[in-house]
Amino acid sequence: MVKTVVGEESRLKIVEDRLAQSAIPSEIGLAIGRLSSPLDRGFVFDLIPTPPNDAGEAACSILGAIKDDKKKGSKGKSPAVDSSSLVIDKDWVAEHARQVRRMLPGGVKVVGIYVWASEMAVKNSTLMLCQTVKAVAEAAPFSVNVLEERLLIHICYSPRRWTCRNFFLTSNLTSNSLRPCDFKMARVLTSLQTFKCIFNFDMRLPVWRASNVQRLVDVIRNGISIQADVLNGAKAVIDGNLVVSDDLSMTGDLHEIELLLPFLKNTSFEVCSQKDADGILVFRGSVCSFAYLNSKEPISEAVMEIKGDIITSLQSRLDIICDEVDAEDRDVSDDVHGDANEVTSAQHVSQLFLHSLRKKCDLSFPRRVFVPWLADIYVCDYLQPSETTEVLKEHFTELMSTEAPMDKTSILEPEKEALSLSAELFWDVAVPIQSTETSLVMNNINDDTRTGGDVISGSKSSGINIMVAVFVLILAVIIGYVLLFNMGS
Repeated sequence: MVKTVVGEESRLKIVEDRLAQSAIPSEIGLAIGRLSSPLDRGFVFDLIPTPPNDAGEAACSILGAIKDDKKKGSKGKSPAVDSSSLVIDKDWVAEHARQVRRMLPGGVKVVGIYVWASEMAVKNSTLMLCQTVKAVAEAAPFSVNVLEERLLIHICYSPRRWTCRNFFLTSNLTSNSLRPCDFKMARVLTSLQTFKCIFNFDMRLPVWRASNVQRLVDVIRNGISIQADVLNGAKAVIDGNLVVSDDLSMTGDLHEIELLLPFLKNTSFEVCSQKDADGILVFRGSVCSFAYLNSKEPISEAVMEIKGDIITSLQSRLDIICDEVDAEDRDVSDDVHGDANEVTSAQHVSQLFLHSLRKKCDLSFPRRVFVPWLADIYVCDYLQPSETTEVLKEHFTELMSTEAPMDKTSILEPEKEALSLSAELFWDVAVPIQSTETSLVMNNINDDTRTGGDVISGSKSSGINIMVAVFVLILAVIIGYVLLFNMGS
């Protein structure tokens, strides 16, 4: 349980001054930071306001007003009754959280929400606030260290003060779900350490004939899940030192992590034959990952955050492709399930059925770029192969409430090539049936590509060789008998 929350003083003061000068009655947004279970502390790096929805309406507004209740027959007036409450578009706030989560590196999370409103308006809206916090937690879950709590930060303008409460996701949506915790401001960002990792992967995913309803997107998600299981068993080397415990002494601001994958049987492959598989998906590329942690946190946390960020990045790229398809809102014709031959864009990726493929299918995934955010922290965005860094400005202004730097030299592009996916017919990439699983998985796809004719030719050649061997054996036996007969006589 998080007992104390520390906010970055330099950023939160800027937020407070902006709200005070705006004179708006209410505002809601996301709290970005980190919840550390080893330290029992929460860290808030910044507060990001939720932008207006598609109709231009604010995500939070005030309903009701302060009324004077006059009693009949009485010369005096009763105290003013404040019946104001908050009206929150919790679905829009959750959607904002979902998209912001994609832009955050390892160790940086959507840890809750903040609200700028009067004390009575917040008090009258406890249930609505709890529902919003829970919706945000579901839209932007933690990839590692699944904590069952999130933060609700209230900035009250009359009187001016900050309060913070924990919301426990497993509890009922009542006022008892919120528990007060200590809140203070200090310098948080200067105590962070940076961890970087370049992870190369090359997955081979079979398209099983037994299942004739496999969608491309489902097979990719399953492959990412398999990769997550493999990463969980990986050992880490930080700055050339194998991580064996949490007491590893770390100095400096940037640390390089290398992941050593275990030698495990490829669970996605068993001995395949043409009767078992129709095709193979080849998903490969390099993922650049950053993670930011407090210098007092154990090294194991950094390793887990890097692993989680790699998987989250792969999932985010697939989600972006599917989101763009949904946004286009196009009706897919029936021939997608019949004569689909090539996929050169994301148009039909979520609807494409693999068993409809008759030719090789290629798909490029968005590549990850990093943009300076606060202090030495980088956040990320994803660019399609046809996009340039010019589109970053719009994304950051809308989602992060900040401007992306126009200086291209400050933007990191460590992923020089986009992740690639290719779906090929089984016999175009597989060696003959007698080959082992290791040969199928590890051999280079270009070197081992064979056509059906090559396989048939190889089978005929093997049959001739067997016949020759049998003939030589029979001939040797006859000669042996002849020699024995001559020696006996």
